[in-house]
Amino acid sequence: MSDGGRPVGIVLVSHSAQVAASVAELAKGLAGAGSTVPVAPAGGTEDGGLGTSAGLVAAAAASVDRGAGVAVLTDLGSAVLTVKALLAEGDELPEHTRLVDAPFVEGAIAAVVTASTGADLAAVEAAAAEAYTYRKV
Repeated sequence: MSDGGRPVGIVLVSHSAQVAASVAELAKGLAGAGSTVPVAPAGGTEDGGLGTSAGLVAAAAASVDRGAGVAVLTDLGSAVLTVKALLAEGDELPEHTRLVDAPFVEGAIAAVVTASTGADLAAVEAAAAEAYTYRKV
């Protein structure tokens, strides 16, 4: 595994708590039952509404940080802005946290599967970003 056997953590930020949780479940399921990759959804607002929450994102990132870095994938515009603001603050997210430019579902699956192989943060980011090239027809 990357960084001394510690896996890269994955955070999935969606405007919907249900979407974030479902994509996390799907990605972990497809990575295999034995996957030890820490994945956390950060969806919706603190009161259960639609939107994004800096507090939920920061808590999710802290919960998956094992010291090998944290890849954060987002669904839509304001989720991206929320993560960018946290990164700009500099002390809200674990060291070596990256906002990954990738499609939400396909990128999440690629990130978790790649992290489960022991890949480092750069490889996890690259695999997730490569999901933009997946063709369906």
